[in-house]
Amino acid sequence: MVPVTELRVSIPLAIGAWGMQPWLALAVSFLGNLVPMVAILYGFDWLQRTLSQRSRLFAEFFSKLFERTRRKFDAKYQTYGMLALCIFVAIPLPATGIWTGSLAAWLFGLKKGPSMLYIGLGGFIAAGIVTAATVGIRAAV
Repeated sequence: MVPVTELRVSIPLAIGAWGMQPWLALAVSFLGNLVPMVAILYGFDWLQRTLSQRSRLFAEFFSKLFERTRRKFDAKYQTYGMLALCIFVAIPLPATGIWTGSLAAWLFGLKKGPSMLYIGLGGFIAAGIVTAATVGIRAAV
């Protein structure tokens, strides 16, 4: 559940250092990565509303942030849609995982249900890639 490393570290660590079965390492890492997704998609809405209600400065900040970000994003979203979000999360590189995908979905104002589905699918694909690479590297060594 740690940002940046996410399952890119947890799966190799679970398989290599702790001797966990690959399927179990994949499942535990994937499920653990879903927690921040839900927290970001739902918790950031609450945080934004709370801060905006209590401070005019925060209200203006969020208003400008959302307006600018969503205006720039709208044309790309119309072209690529949720598939782009899934592919972005599925690439197992730093700063492309579930944390970043969830933050992007929240920032762009995407619907939570479809976002969770596509982010989750991307996370599962990334977990599969990392697990396969870890098992392959261990077999070669």
